Amino acid sequence: MSTGSIKCHKCGADVKVYQNPLLTVDAIIEIAGQGIVLIERKNFPPGWALPGGFVDYGETLEAAVLREAREETGIDIIDLQQFHAYSDPDRDPRHHTVSVVFTGKGKGTPRAADDAEDIGIFPLDALPDNLAFDHARILSDYSEYLLGRL
Repeated sequence: MSTGSIKCHKCGADVKVYQNPLLTVDAIIEIAGQGIVLIERKNFPPGWALPGGFVDYGETLEAAVLREAREETGIDIIDLQQFHAYSDPDRDPRHHTVSVVFTGKGKGTPRAADDAEDIGIFPLDALPDNLAFDHARILSDYSEYLLGRL
């Protein structure tokens, strides 16, 4: 959807401006025998969330999810696999985002950093009630996937 136009800074021509969804990544990081790593967000919207964030221009999805996980949790991900994409326009109350979710195994000692106020490891059957964004749905889908139903 075009939201108007701006002048090109090089040639002065009118250039249409489009409103597009923002691209994000999220990581379902498993810690063997313990559960899934979640961060408690410092910023709006509040709640517990999968580690993740925005994909930088020129960055691959894989590089973005590895970077975001390391920045927020101090954990490296091994056995990285693309899981699913989520695109509900209402999934993020700030703006329309599309998230590509990855799974993997965590390597290292979890520590809250960057956008994370706190960090926790939760079994899938004992997740916190206040999950941010659509992360309850994502983790429900992941549980169904593990049970062979998805």
